[in-house]
Amino acid sequence: MRIVVDLNRCEGYAQCAFLAPDVFTMHGEEALMYTPHADDAQREHVVRAAAACPVQAILVDQWADQADEPALAREADVHVG
Repeated sequence: MRIVVDLNRCEGYAQCAFLAPDVFTMHGEEALMYTPHADDAQREHVVRAAAACPVQAILVDQWADQADEPALAREADVHVG
């Protein structure tokens, strides 16, 4: 699964880091670091983290490994930040 975070939109609320700590981490009070290619085992945590983002800064590509599906399709139209 591929994850893209709009770091210009992210305001550092850190909801994603609480819900998917293996994928999203905060460095300092505002600097978000994340794993852009998370393991599918993290999918549920990542989707919940994206849904919890107050500014909708996270995109989750649900079909990254399937050639016949559109690239960067939004899972439930959810962005995470």
